[in-house]
Amino acid sequence: MADGPGYEVAHRRRREQKTDYKKRIELVKSGRLRAVIRKSNKHMLVQFVSYEKEGDEIICSAKSSELEDLGWEHHTGNLPAAYLTGLLAGKRALDEGFDQAVVDLGLQIKNPGTRVYAAIKGISESGVDLNADSSAFPADQRIKGQHIEDFKENGIVSNFEKIKKSILSD
Repeated sequence: MADGPGYEVAHRRRREQKTDYKKRIELVKSGRLRAVIRKSNKHMLVQFVSYEKEGDEIICSAKSSELEDLGWEHHTGNLPAAYLTGLLAGKRALDEGFDQAVVDLGLQIKNPGTRVYAAIKGISESGVDLNADSSAFPADQRIKGQHIEDFKENGIVSNFEKIKKSILSD
């Protein structure tokens, strides 16, 4: 490891590869609310975060496990669940009075058509204005879960429509 008066140790979160500070400062300088989207194998998390000097403040959030309370009967880590989580979070942001945001994907790999972009499409279809390119969104059949229905025949498409209607009616 280098040492000496000219060497500076990187921030801990940078060393752990958890934060890209260059991208973060660009997002914070925009002055807009950040739509932070994170995924795990089992869940999706969408948060609307504002920058505060003392630390970021979470305005509202939605986790895919909350869909079960609305009647979702399927896995919460798939593409339809990601879309519905984004839709739910976007609806909550609108209820809090925020209609604009900038997408913050962090260090995630940005592959078009993935769960992350399904969540972004859910946020944008809720009415929140985002800086997102619609060409990266998954196809509507995949968002509704038709690809899962063809494979498993488990009624995911009808369950998706029911949950979407319930989120939009609130």
